Amino acid sequence: MFNIHIPQAKNKYEFDELLKVFLKSDEYRLMGSEEEIGTDDSENTNGRDDVIFVPVFTEISTDSGKKEKEIKNQIKRFLYKELQHITGETPDWGILTGVRPVKLAGELLQREGSAEKARKLLIEEYYLTREKAQLLMDIVAYQSRLLQISPREAVGLYIGIPFCPTRCVYCSFPSNQGKAEHIAAYLEALHREISYVSERMKQKGWYPESVYIGGGTPTTLTERQLDGLLKHVTEAFDLSHLREFTVEAGRPDTITAGKLEAIKKYNVQRISINPQSMKVQTLDRIGRAHRPEDIVEAFRLARAAGIPMINTDVIAGLPGEDVEDFVDTLEQVLALEPENITVHTLALKRASRLKEIDSEFNYKQGKRVRAMLARAKEMLDCAGYEPYYLYRQKQMTGNFENVGYAKGDTAGIYNIRIMEEAQTIIALGAGGITKVFYPEENRLERIPNVSNFEIYIERLEEMLQRKEENL
Repeated sequence: MFNIHIPQAKNKYEFDELLKVFLKSDEYRLMGSEEEIGTDDSENTNGRDDVIFVPVFTEISTDSGKKEKEIKNQIKRFLYKELQHITGETPDWGILTGVRPVKLAGELLQREGSAEKARKLLIEEYYLTREKAQLLMDIVAYQSRLLQISPREAVGLYIGIPFCPTRCVYCSFPSNQGKAEHIAAYLEALHREISYVSERMKQKGWYPESVYIGGGTPTTLTERQLDGLLKHVTEAFDLSHLREFTVEAGRPDTITAGKLEAIKKYNVQRISINPQSMKVQTLDRIGRAHRPEDIVEAFRLARAAGIPMINTDVIAGLPGEDVEDFVDTLEQVLALEPENITVHTLALKRASRLKEIDSEFNYKQGKRVRAMLARAKEMLDCAGYEPYYLYRQKQMTGNFENVGYAKGDTAGIYNIRIMEEAQTIIALGAGGITKVFYPEENRLERIPNVSNFEIYIERLEEMLQRKEENL
């Protein structure tokens, strides 16, 4: 057991994510300045506690906000070096624990005026490997080619459908295996929120740059329900400036020719078809009801319907899979020629069943996942895909990342905007979190909807009032 004493920490738990990269949760204890070091031999197999004292660091900046950030980074660098020495581990992402490392890379590039200087800082001050630093700079360069600063009136519009045919073993999203009457009641409430938000946006002169219908699995809806939802969205909002319209159709067992016809009728340009794995045993293990041949058939139907762009997701680190299983999945996906491929690293959240089954799963798979991600990058580079967005999550296997790859200029605008946090995103439906961007202060204000769909229905007026007061 390591007792880690951080006297300067206002909130000692903000260093927790970095510590978890090196140590399991039962191998350390965090203490602030007010706590005394103690020993509890019952928690140690060797009968002693090891103590790591973090020294007090000096403040360089005169700005109070920058002072705090400087001290945090100095503490993280100290902990990184100490734990690297103790464990022999050298994490690829250095001291970075945040969700949006691309945003940091962009800020460094803007400040330093040079990609080379920004890359050097990522390596020398944040301890990233050269590969991860270069990946960030490549993504920043791609995004700067594709997108300019968002006009103030342009927003991203997210509409959530929190229902799936089955629940995956790793899932922690607010998705439900909804009964027909529950889905119908939810849609009635959602249509009311759509009407309300569209009127308020028109009054403010706002318009959607992108519309993203996600979930859950939106194609869990019937053909009639999906058609009605898309019809309402296209009639309610000013889509004259729309650059992107996406509907997640992730489960191939929910895709029909009729649903794809509705999607095409309302000029949706992008859908997702997500195998996660093309190995039958893995699909059974993680709770997916489809087969690999269903993915192939879903692609055939989508191409026949004339859907311009398809994204497909795969997951590195799924239980029971080795590197060759993952490579085989990727080879089969590449043969389908999707415009985008998102390579996810398995993340084990507290709410997932897999976390309950094996709480230490993500520690066991680290080296295997590193090899999977390296092979993925090599294969996608050779196939002409470029990385265009990246984000990280807590409890990711091996402390790695999720990366979206695109061919040509087919990158998902909504995905980039929500990660750069420089555009207002208005979220409708259960679990949606609206984020209002204030450019003068470079600040976001969050307006959450409740995540439980039944409570969302009951408290819809309160959800609308939250938007009324904060938008």
